Amino acid sequence: MIRTAALLSVMAAIMLAAGFFFAGVVGMIFALVLAFAINFVSFWYSDRIVLRIYRAKRADDKELEDVVGSMAREAGIPKPDVYVIPSDVPNALATGRDPQHAAVAVSEGLKALSREEMKGVIAHEISHIKNRDTLIQTVAATIAGAISFMAQLGYWSLFFDRNRRDQGGFILGALLIIIFAPLAALIVKMAISRRREYRADFGGAIISKHPLELASALRKISKVSREKPMHASPAMSHLWIVNPFKQDWFTSLFSTHPPIQKRIAKLERMGAKKKKGEELSEPVE
Repeated sequence: MIRTAALLSVMAAIMLAAGFFFAGVVGMIFALVLAFAINFVSFWYSDRIVLRIYRAKRADDKELEDVVGSMAREAGIPKPDVYVIPSDVPNALATGRDPQHAAVAVSEGLKALSREEMKGVIAHEISHIKNRDTLIQTVAATIAGAISFMAQLGYWSLFFDRNRRDQGGFILGALLIIIFAPLAALIVKMAISRRREYRADFGGAIISKHPLELASALRKISKVSREKPMHASPAMSHLWIVNPFKQDWFTSLFSTHPPIQKRIAKLERMGAKKKKGEELSEPVE
């Protein structure tokens, strides 16, 4: 939690610095107001926004409801609302500001997995909810988006602010902020998301009691996602258990998810320890 708070503070500092550089105190105040407004909306309405984007509908599936309910009880949190996303690509996500206001959404394709594999996937999402990752990752994503917006405003200021445009130092500083501020924010967001994916894998394996089934589910979901990527904004890739969007070598460098093979390997080691009766320890990344 301390590390996450520090990373979020870095993102906030980048945003305030960008605002101050381009417009002084007024710019810094604008950055503060923008961050507050975006995070206010994200805090109260992020779940509705995400579910609407993916056309999710309330689930009418007793087996799915039972799985979500049993995994929530095992984790010691209230049962989240359950939604189904109309996609034959297996995947799942969690959203909401806290365990009392949360939702789990699964794609139609996820139902093709075995019951134990589905338990592992649902437990992973329940772990995100229990650890309040859904709120933290939403805040990180919105601040990163706000920094990119500030950088775009800075870019256009190069064309319209003639007085400052004639200052060589200003142009150099502006270019550095325009290029590196969004990149730095993306790297910080990636660091937050990757660490929490490992923790959710571990938590999901503990909750479901089936680390090998979760590893099997990740392998299947990853394979189908590579063959049939979703067509939507990659900005929300961090919400899914496996990145469902098309990736190339460049976007993979800045993926919000750890390499799938590393995740599977960690879960398989957990499974081996479980068979031997050894104590399972949380992975450190």
